[in-house]
Amino acid sequence: MSLAVVTLAAGKGSRMKSPLPKVLHTLAGKPMLGHVLAAASALPEAAQHVVIGHGAEQVKAMFADSGVTWALQSEQKGTGHAVAQALPAIADTAVVLVLYGDVPLIRTETLEKLTAIAASGALGLLTVTLEDPAGYGRIIRNSNGAVQAIVEHKDATEAQRAVQEVNTGIMAVPAALLKKWLPLLSADNAQGEYYLTDIIAMAVADGVVVEALQPASASEVEGVNDRIQLARLERIYQAQLAEALMAGGVALADPARLDIRGTLTCGQDVFIDVGCIFEGDVVLEDGVRIGAYNVVRNSRIGAGVEVESFCHIEDARVAAAASVGPYARLRPGADLAEGARVGNFCEVKKSVIGRGSKVNHLTYIGDAVIGEGANIGAGTITCNYDGVNKFRTEIGDGAFIGSNSSLVAPVSVGAGATVAAGSVVTKDVADGELAVARGKQRNISGWQRPVKD
Repeated sequence: MSLAVVTLAAGKGSRMKSPLPKVLHTLAGKPMLGHVLAAASALPEAAQHVVIGHGAEQVKAMFADSGVTWALQSEQKGTGHAVAQALPAIADTAVVLVLYGDVPLIRTETLEKLTAIAASGALGLLTVTLEDPAGYGRIIRNSNGAVQAIVEHKDATEAQRAVQEVNTGIMAVPAALLKKWLPLLSADNAQGEYYLTDIIAMAVADGVVVEALQPASASEVEGVNDRIQLARLERIYQAQLAEALMAGGVALADPARLDIRGTLTCGQDVFIDVGCIFEGDVVLEDGVRIGAYNVVRNSRIGAGVEVESFCHIEDARVAAAASVGPYARLRPGADLAEGARVGNFCEVKKSVIGRGSKVNHLTYIGDAVIGEGANIGAGTITCNYDGVNKFRTEIGDGAFIGSNSSLVAPVSVGAGATVAAGSVVTKDVADGELAVARGKQRNISGWQRPVKD
């Protein structure tokens, strides 16, 4: 039996106070809909169908390469009507799993159990028991405990409102039954909508077993209607990620002050201080120490590296035993070899810093290749841009660049060469040479400083 996942993502989300469609608001750096699709995609042979409405083109553009079959709900007439828009593209023999694009923390393991129920011919219903069930549809059971119906809060009696088991909206149903029941839905209710939940009573009437299942945590099925709820789920999700890291041996100075917006893979004995943000695909190898308030994006940090506080590292590679920071910026294409050092207030872009070389202070290195064991003095600049084109600087093994030097590319400084402090180098320097490129000093005796009139 095939599986068709129908995710409802047509709502505007007016309480978000934003023109952005609600399902595109991000949790951990990824749109909420992306989390839902990722959980469902891990199910065997799942075909993804997404029902869109408000901001349909924006949603489609965001997930253009996701292999989704789109269905348009041009008018918002309720969940039953929304699911019906996707049914023409689904075979009668399939199981339909109904999800919601604003319920981002649903787990694949929960969905596996739910779809297994429907695969046996029953209707699988995900419910949750809440201390305060206000606003949710109540699960109505008979004296034997069997599910009989779902009654929406606005339509419920006082006795029904006392029920704490509520509907999450997530269910798995054989497609043939769904195609039979949805045309029978009525909008004769307080909302004037076609409720998907009304098929529960239809299933009972037809003798179809309704089997309820509860998630491991209520947060799995918590939806987002405003930014307050989104922020709460963000912290829940980040706490889950932090716990998984610590269970794998990572030391976190404070699990509550960590944000992962992508994938963070860590080796053994990694330490992460407070306030760090990891985005995209980040790898920290064995023994890495990440200081406080660092931002690392799409980068690999080698074994034994120490990244001191307040650094920004993006699309960079740092090899074993190197050190970075504090207050350093590694831009895309920065490649630090083993034992290299980039220190405080230095910026490196699209450059190789060779094994054991040092770029310690107040320096910009762009479009450059630096050999092994070189020393780049404070205030050095590779002048790589003429306003139109970029040019390359090459610095050989063991070279020494004096402080406050400007290397005007294209230019090369040979192995073992020295550039005197304060030089503006515009011509190549051969191996072992000393380059002095600065104006001759004059000392003027008797000079008077200017004074105010």
